[in-house]
Amino acid sequence: MAKTKVIAVANQKGGVGKSTSVFNLGAGLALSGKKVLLVDVDPQGDLTKMLGQRKPHEMPLTLANVLDLSDAEPSSEPDNASDVHPEILTHKEGFDFIPANRDLTAVEVGLVNAISRETKLRQYLDGVKDSYDYVLLDCRPSLGMLVINALSASDYVLVPVQADYLAAEDMTELVGTVQSIKRQINPRLKIGGVFLTMANETKFRKDVVATVKEHFGRSLPVLDSVIPATVRLAEISTADKSIFRHEPNGKAAQAYCALTKEVLEIGDKQRSRSADTSR
Repeated sequence: MAKTKVIAVANQKGGVGKSTSVFNLGAGLALSGKKVLLVDVDPQGDLTKMLGQRKPHEMPLTLANVLDLSDAEPSSEPDNASDVHPEILTHKEGFDFIPANRDLTAVEVGLVNAISRETKLRQYLDGVKDSYDYVLLDCRPSLGMLVINALSASDYVLVPVQADYLAAEDMTELVGTVQSIKRQINPRLKIGGVFLTMANETKFRKDVVATVKEHFGRSLPVLDSVIPATVRLAEISTADKSIFRHEPNGKAAQAYCALTKEVLEIGDKQRSRSADTSR
């Protein structure tokens, strides 16, 4: 299998569509024939709820349970990670996921005094990721220890930005954290791209993208995909269906299809560079 790409979807600002984007991007990659694992790294469990687990805080086995076991010796590589990792659940749209609940808050507090505290999630993922082409990490809206763990485990970061929230200075802290982790812990980490969410239908998309590139483009890659603000996207939080099943011919589905293609292109380019370097 080609090298797994681990992608963190992160922004310290809440309400920008991180969980919605992780769900739909995961579904899009699965529709493209990729083996995909989604990981909820947010104690609020919003992604977990979207994926049909309405009461995540009652779940007996989540990411919180397994992070404490990340120092254990990895088991032999299985054909299917969920066969030996019962915390990994399978969604009806063809991808796997690891749920989260508020127990992750206590784990985050405990990580402060843990050995190798920044790499607990990476240690765990190293034991399961080889069964997948893509692992998507849904980060909480902060830059705390859980997000640092997600960035330390990732190949690159995708940053959803609300279309009418374009102040470049609000990206400074996240960019600084990424650069610090790249320098100290994870030298392969990059920002794969910024992409717009919740774009008002009255705005011309090309103009909005041009505005974002003007703000961010000198220092950050800006993807062409623009996710519209639609009622249908809001509905999937309780529909247990991605936008590809909820409204397959709608504008939001087309936008997430375009984002999926861009993510596949990023992965292919990175794999090609890795292959060239190894020769």
